[in-house]
Amino acid sequence: MSTATRTDTQSPAPHIADSHDLIRVHGARVNNLKDVSIEIPKRRLTVFTGVSGSGKSSLVFGTIAAESQRLINETYSAFVQGFMPTLGRPEVDVLDGLTTAIIVDQQRMGADPRSTVGTATDANAMLRILFSRLAEPHIGSPKAFAFNVPSVRASGAITIDRGAGSKAVKKTFSVTGGMCPRCEGRGTVSDIDLTQLYDDGKSLNEGALTIPGYSMDGWYGRIFGGCGFFDPDKPIRKFTKKELHDLLHKEPTKIKVEGINLTYEGLIPKIQKSMLSKDIDALQPHIRAFVERAMTFTTCPECDGTRLSEAARSSRIGGISIADACAMQISDLAAWVRGLDEPSVAPLLATLRQTLDSFVEIGLGYLSLDRPSGTLSGGEAQRVKMIRHLGSSLTDTTYVFDEPTTGLHPHDIQRMNNLLLRLRDKGNTVLVVEHKPETISIADHVVDLGPGAGAAGGTVCFEGTVEGLRSGGTVTGRHFDDRASLKETVRTPTGALEIRGADSHNLRDVDVDVPLGVLVVVTGVAGSGKSSLVHGSLRQKPGADGEGVVSIDQGAIRGSRRSNPATYTGLLDPIRKAFAKANGVKPALFSANSEGACPSCNGAGVLYTDLAMMAGVATTCEECEGKRFQAAVLDYHLGGRDISEVLAMSVTEAEEFFAEGEAKIPAAHKILTRLADVGLGYLTIGQPLTTLSGGERQRLKLATHMAEKGGVYVLDEPTTGLHLADVEQLLGLLDRLVDSGKSVIVVEHHQAVMAHADWIIDLGPGAGHDGGRIVFEGTPSDLVAARSTLTGEHLAAYVGT
Repeated sequence: MSTATRTDTQSPAPHIADSHDLIRVHGARVNNLKDVSIEIPKRRLTVFTGVSGSGKSSLVFGTIAAESQRLINETYSAFVQGFMPTLGRPEVDVLDGLTTAIIVDQQRMGADPRSTVGTATDANAMLRILFSRLAEPHIGSPKAFAFNVPSVRASGAITIDRGAGSKAVKKTFSVTGGMCPRCEGRGTVSDIDLTQLYDDGKSLNEGALTIPGYSMDGWYGRIFGGCGFFDPDKPIRKFTKKELHDLLHKEPTKIKVEGINLTYEGLIPKIQKSMLSKDIDALQPHIRAFVERAMTFTTCPECDGTRLSEAARSSRIGGISIADACAMQISDLAAWVRGLDEPSVAPLLATLRQTLDSFVEIGLGYLSLDRPSGTLSGGEAQRVKMIRHLGSSLTDTTYVFDEPTTGLHPHDIQRMNNLLLRLRDKGNTVLVVEHKPETISIADHVVDLGPGAGAAGGTVCFEGTVEGLRSGGTVTGRHFDDRASLKETVRTPTGALEIRGADSHNLRDVDVDVPLGVLVVVTGVAGSGKSSLVHGSLRQKPGADGEGVVSIDQGAIRGSRRSNPATYTGLLDPIRKAFAKANGVKPALFSANSEGACPSCNGAGVLYTDLAMMAGVATTCEECEGKRFQAAVLDYHLGGRDISEVLAMSVTEAEEFFAEGEAKIPAAHKILTRLADVGLGYLTIGQPLTTLSGGERQRLKLATHMAEKGGVYVLDEPTTGLHLADVEQLLGLLDRLVDSGKSVIVVEHHQAVMAHADWIIDLGPGAGHDGGRIVFEGTPSDLVAARSTLTGEHLAAYVGT
């Protein structure tokens, strides 16, 4: 007789399936990585550190996450893959032990005017179903509450072939949508300010038109002078109604001027097509300035900015319409949804509650669902993307985060750390690229890349525990426990910018005097009203010396693989002119995007072969060997170097090269000095913008804006993406700006920047409708001594007083 149980004296050998506890990377060479080989423990929290540009994102996002994503995409059919982004296999010898990767990056959400926080997180979709089931009066399906769906009706006859004959059948078709017909679901209506188009006291021949490029000396002058619709010598204010209509609104009409066939069109339709319908960020600066002056955006008078039709606004649950629900602060909306008790929609209510509670838990309870997604900061956008993963039951998944503490006050970082640990404790592998010591300190495993940035980085300097990092002697280890001390003396203001009655977004009639001639830091918890105060009230004001405000926000740099630091900063223009002058040829020859381009690859340096649903293949152009220029162009030299050799220089090398001798170009040297000032000395001036890290792009933008003439500089979280060691250099740059007579106002959470300030304006005390007030104004030492606000408590703990 056999028994079913047996007692073993020794423990059974581990199952082979439990031996895959590591993600192994061997020979990674993506971007600047130099044959990197590491082993990352699974089901642990691993933080990747290193100076900006050291290769963290190349390893985590460009290698591990990209390969995981590619392998998952390959499980779909070729038909489905045709609709998905094509991903190439990263340059790596071995990638072993990968699991499904969920990537939560800092890419800003699309600025589509119809995209809101509610539509981006599916909360709106659930609300629409809820209102279509419970709201009174009943107006239709969920589409009737959607501001992206217009109401349409159609009727007509259709012919149906049946057997040998055919039969005509009358059909009617209708869809009830929730879109406001006046603003088409945008919430705002645009109008053109006619005073910005012309000076009505002058005639056309006297230069009445103030639209860029509309001069009476060229073709426009011929058209306006010879069209015969009005007298070009008559002041515009004396035009008849018909003449003014013809000038502004006339449909395209064929005319003959001086024997040449031309088309005349009114000013408004013409500029609508040529300027107003284009992406404003892609326009030339002077045209963009004109468009911003001429276009006025006002709240839609029909829907009062709610984007919804009258029927959608009239259907309510307990006196609340869907427009009211979307306008509520999410923490209040969550409380309202919890008060609904209707068994027929119980599963829907449970999911909606969970989504709204996730917003509150992640520190975004101050947002509203109708907030346009394009207005979210990088940190807010990243946390909105995290919402859908918080309640997930998935385990053994790899979560990849890109600086999740961006835009977070020190008070909120602890909450984010708890979320990361919770994801890990469910049995997931959590990979985090991060610079903040508060988050690095909770890691189970740390990988430090460096030692420098760009070509000087791309190697693993340290792998191990946080304690090992502290004593490891790497750049991160040495700066890990750095603490900036408070200034002994602060600068004296030279004046003040007065803000009175600021009430945009959640600001509560704020009155504040912002000192000029000093370094001012505006701080407060996320959602307290910092950006509303700075961008909403300061940007419109001129500086004390009459010069304007230069605002440097977190908006992404636009640029393709053909763009590089030299083209973005305008550095290439003086270089091309100098090459042309030295060799007696045209400047266009020294542009890889113009006449000098290699004819074989059109100046791209590589040839792309599209392989449909598979990743395209890029091969170095054999004719120009990746140099992007025609062979004849490389025969022209300046200071003994050809244009491709100049573009291969680092900023530091180029700064020396253009400083003296035959290649001395003061205009180029000035731009290169600014790039070196912001810590980009290692960057190759011809490196494609698409290969730069987030911190590098932010500093490139800063260097470019430093050239603008402005008395007041407004910076929005300039430490984003910066390593602890780079923050010191940034503080030095801010000091130099103030010492040169500028006023610098920084919206910032980093305690080192707060400690370095001459004056602090702290908003709060909380977020959303719990914020919007000034809770402290004064010097950093007064803030630390008072400890009356959350910022004061955290700054006091940071400086160790």
